[in-house]
Amino acid sequence: MTVVAASTAALGIDIGGTKVAGGVVAPDGTILATARRATPGASVTETEDAIVDVVEELVAGHAGEVVGVGIGAAGWFDRTGDTVLFSPHLAWRNTPLRKELAARLQRPLWVGNDADAAAWAEYRYGAARGADLGLMITLGTGIGGGIVMDGRLRRGSHGVAGEWGHMRVVPDGRLCACGNRGCWEQYASGTALGQTARKVARMSPAAAAVLLERVDGRADRLTGEHVARAAADGDPLALELVTEVGVWLGQGIADLAAVLDPEVVVIGGGVSKLGEMVLGPARGRLEHALPGRGFRPGPRVVVAELGPQAGLVGAADLVRRAVSDGEA
Repeated sequence: MTVVAASTAALGIDIGGTKVAGGVVAPDGTILATARRATPGASVTETEDAIVDVVEELVAGHAGEVVGVGIGAAGWFDRTGDTVLFSPHLAWRNTPLRKELAARLQRPLWVGNDADAAAWAEYRYGAARGADLGLMITLGTGIGGGIVMDGRLRRGSHGVAGEWGHMRVVPDGRLCACGNRGCWEQYASGTALGQTARKVARMSPAAAAVLLERVDGRADRLTGEHVARAAADGDPLALELVTEVGVWLGQGIADLAAVLDPEVVVIGGGVSKLGEMVLGPARGRLEHALPGRGFRPGPRVVVAELGPQAGLVGAADLVRRAVSDGEA
């Protein structure tokens, strides 16, 4: 076993569809320095080039301090974390990412799903700190998440656990990018918020007048972000649409609670910025939909504490842990 000093920093890299964000992270979760590049998502090689550029920039300012590099990426990984099976917004398809980056970086690596890394960060430093069983739900373009149980990140038999967004909640419902219909993320995500707003605006422009003012009357330009900002400003229709997303969120949490019985469910991602506007309806629906309600406790539902930095913070801590355990 390699013993890692308590003061040892690690690099965390968070790879999304638009950016590669990196940070030097201290053992207490403090981010000491950051760097970022645009993600050239159409090219595997250029995406890896961007990762290497971020790592080299950060290492240059912290030579000798960094024990390893943790990388969280949007995509499905195999159980080992070596291979990206599929990434919806990047060019990776059965790509041996760990092997390729290890050859270029020559440093200990942890590679895995970005939502798993965020879940770990919330367990170690945030809203799920110390929980026996904590779930992370990331609400953004879609819905992802992670599981931390008994102090360990749980990735499932094949490495792809936590893809809550593809639970089927409406038989023969809206078509999902995964190829199925009625997936949860089609009703409880930022994409769902925008989709419903566009539908309402086309059917009833008068009711959606405030929303349409934000996009010069073009219903097809409405996004979940437009609705979120309008809700924050008190627009009744926007508030109604956000509440609907919250209700769907609560229903999904009730279903997860029936299977996993978590102590806490942490809500992260862009939609979580709506706070109680979406979490209030979610908790209300959870109370009514939880199996055995009235005779059993349900999970706490809380907003994530680490915000958009959770992925890189978690990835850094995971590589530090892997080095300490002799697994990196």
